[in-house]
Amino acid sequence: MPAESQQINEMSSENVVNIYTELEKLRIKIWLDGGWAVDALLGKQTRPHKDLDIAIEHKNVLEFRVYLKSQGFEEVERAEDKKWDFVLSDDEGHEIDVHAFDFDKNGNVIEEKYWNGYEKDSLTGLGIINGIPVQCASLKQLLKTHDITKRSFKESDHQDLAALHEKFKLEN
Repeated sequence: MPAESQQINEMSSENVVNIYTELEKLRIKIWLDGGWAVDALLGKQTRPHKDLDIAIEHKNVLEFRVYLKSQGFEEVERAEDKKWDFVLSDDEGHEIDVHAFDFDKNGNVIEEKYWNGYEKDSLTGLGIINGIPVQCASLKQLLKTHDITKRSFKESDHQDLAALHEKFKLEN
């Protein structure tokens, strides 16, 4: 994306890659979700993103919070306090929407223990951001979360869904 089109609070592809690779160095595994997971599966950024949605194992949340705090991120106060679903923001307005979960002893996501949005194969996607391989939500998961019968949609959701259908030759 051209630099002049970026807003100060846009979560750029450079921001995403930096966060992802720094966490990887610390052995804190995350999976991209939401709009950035769509773009990772598409292999290119298709639109500006206000935030970065991620999934993270609950056991890594404390270390994740410590690292992000060192990078200037603080938790955003919200009406509903959930230990498994929270938002961090820095003073430039970059936001990270965090969804924590646990695996069972067989490596399957434990449904509904913390955040009930993930199922067994929800986090099996592999994508690319700026040439960097990233783990992300699966195509099936993204189609599930973009189900127009279950929530209200923004224009960006419609664009994401159309792009996924086109790339993966899905029926409407």
